[in-house]
Amino acid sequence: MKIEELFSVRGKVALVTGGSRGIGEMIARAYVENGVKVYITARKAEACDALASDLSKIGACISIPCDISRLEGIDRLGAEIERLESKLDILVNNAGASWGADFVTFPESGWDKVMDINVKAAFFLTQRLFKLLHAAGSPEDYARVINIGSIEGMRTSHLEAYSYAASKAAILHLTRMMAKYLARSHIAVNAIAPGYFPSKMTDAIAEAESEVIEGETPMQRWGRPEDMAGVAIYLASRASGFLCGSTVVVDGGLATTG
Repeated sequence: MKIEELFSVRGKVALVTGGSRGIGEMIARAYVENGVKVYITARKAEACDALASDLSKIGACISIPCDISRLEGIDRLGAEIERLESKLDILVNNAGASWGADFVTFPESGWDKVMDINVKAAFFLTQRLFKLLHAAGSPEDYARVINIGSIEGMRTSHLEAYSYAASKAAILHLTRMMAKYLARSHIAVNAIAPGYFPSKMTDAIAEAESEVIEGETPMQRWGRPEDMAGVAIYLASRASGFLCGSTVVVDGGLATTG
């Protein structure tokens, strides 16, 4: 099989949650640039609509603003995708939140908000879209669910983001659970565990701390959009056809060699 066919995602339909910025934008842009019809969703309609308008100059990108931290929002999003499409080839569960506070003052709101969007939403949105994913999958080319975890779910971080770290550990194991049982429906579930990439979430990291992170990373830099694009295309293409329940760590060696 030629490389163009092996890594091609052209003609597929994808939904990227949290797709208006950060890693979600990197993935959405990579898919649009390579011939995927992409739906992006995010809580803030203005940002979601603006990116979809920008990406529509390149290919097909549709904005469906929605709050998927609540089941009502998940159901509304699912109903809209069902109205527009008869199948869904790729679901990227990227929407996420974080919360930092020391142990003795960490609030319940910081726990519930992060768990609801990082874990609960990924599970129930995949459940809501199961029929469309099942319709897209075949024995020769499975539909794909790509969960976005983090290296902070694999190690003990220097940051006191308790619910974030716990949620990312949960999503990586949830990936393995979903992979085991959805594979029989021709749906392959895998995960990406990013290291440090520029995003609104990492904007809060002080410059001095950013330099420490870069210094501790064997590749001596933060992630770039093309680093995430390559992995996202790989996991959505036939090149990853025998991956099931895997986590691809994209961190320049920060966690994988530590």
